[in-house]
Amino acid sequence: MSTPEIGELEAQEARLVLPRFTYEDAWTLGTLLVRLARERDAPVAIDIRRGAQQLFHCALPGSSADNDAWIDRKRRVVERYGASSFLVGARFRAKGTTFEASSRLDPDRYAAHGGSFPVAVEGAGVIGSVTVSGLPQAEDHAMVVEALERLLSSYGSGDDG
Repeated sequence: MSTPEIGELEAQEARLVLPRFTYEDAWTLGTLLVRLARERDAPVAIDIRRGAQQLFHCALPGSSADNDAWIDRKRRVVERYGASSFLVGARFRAKGTTFEASSRLDPDRYAAHGGSFPVAVEGAGVIGSVTVSGLPQAEDHAMVVEALERLLSSYGSGDDG
């Protein structure tokens, strides 16, 4: 899997703005991610938050407590920067440095690695995050993007994703 460029990552965030994000939407998104992961035998943990509240969490076979720690670290980057953890890391690399070297944030608490994506709602901005951990970072990121694309398309169709 190729690493997306900054422009592509920014376009994903601009495109994946939801009309709403309810508890039911969190459940739909979470179960969609579980279905995608099971289809691919992906050993991931999944976390969905709105503000400080965890709305969904699932750990699939092959994942571990380390994945939960990665989720927390990647999610904190989204909360702090309002952008995907993958995009934040890419922006630092584009400046010829790394997140770890230049952010001045504790690497035990923050990780700008792919897999956490902002949940943005029209008219409200970033209100939460969806995070996957367990695959290489580009694959974690791509799984979240695919699920958000399916959720967004379901709003117009009446489908549940």
